[in-house]
Amino acid sequence: MDVVAERYRVETGCAALADRRGDSLVATAPPAERWLLIESPTPWPRIALASLQSSSGGEELGAEVERRCRELGYRPVLIRRFGRIDRAAPRRWALVDSRPGQESVRWGQLPSDEHLLAVLDGSDPGEPSVEPIYLVCTHGRHDACCAVRGRPVAAALTAVYPERTWECSHIGGDRFAANVVVLPYSLFYGHVSVSRAVELAKRYDEGLVVPDLLRGSGAFTPPVQAAQHYARAAGHSVAINTLLPTSVHQLPNNHWRIDLSAGNASISVELSAHLDTVNVRLTCAGSTPSRIRRFQLHHLTTT
Repeated sequence: MDVVAERYRVETGCAALADRRGDSLVATAPPAERWLLIESPTPWPRIALASLQSSSGGEELGAEVERRCRELGYRPVLIRRFGRIDRAAPRRWALVDSRPGQESVRWGQLPSDEHLLAVLDGSDPGEPSVEPIYLVCTHGRHDACCAVRGRPVAAALTAVYPERTWECSHIGGDRFAANVVVLPYSLFYGHVSVSRAVELAKRYDEGLVVPDLLRGSGAFTPPVQAAQHYARAAGHSVAINTLLPTSVHQLPNNHWRIDLSAGNASISVELSAHLDTVNVRLTCAGSTPSRIRRFQLHHLTTT
């Protein structure tokens, strides 16, 4: 962490620059319907899965786990506890399903990295859990902003929710650090400060999202995430399990019409997607120019 902090400069970090530009969080959650969480207390390389080791000592295991996850639709992420780590304790894995109506978490022990293959083929089903999971990206070797901004947030959440909180490897959106993901609903939050981290968790316990920090749910496509944002901005429910899409229609010229369910009401949202070329770095190691997707609301009606 000292090395990361030494090379990090507030005024030039991608997250600080995004703050000053006022980059929008809306509909920036990447696809993440299912997750494989892999406890790994060792330092993480830039390519996180490269740290996985087979019994022969080879590095091919990481590539195989990545391949199987891609085939099965899982997003693999390394996790570890914040602070002092008990290396004598058994490591753990988790499979998380974030698909609407199928949300679930299953945990199991991880005697070796190779055991992940048994997890992915269903040989080890693990045990179900009803506890939420808070992932905080602190992957400094991927982007310095994630470590510098993420670790204080991980500390704040760990102090109140030690069993729910994990540091995690890269999850996307470095410029939005600190990034937090709440599972099993795959809720991506950005620009999370220490002062608001616990608020976010408490709101989850109440069954609610925090709209001004919400990037979206990875269980839905970006157009649906945008439609949900506009519906909440119009005063509709901020409950986690509402505003589910009932129909999604892609129209010409990158326009979309999306119908959302809101209890006894139906919300119809018409919006368009645009790709802007900008002369900015979107990550600390990124290059310019870059492309940013944004959405524009055209119509929102409730029936």
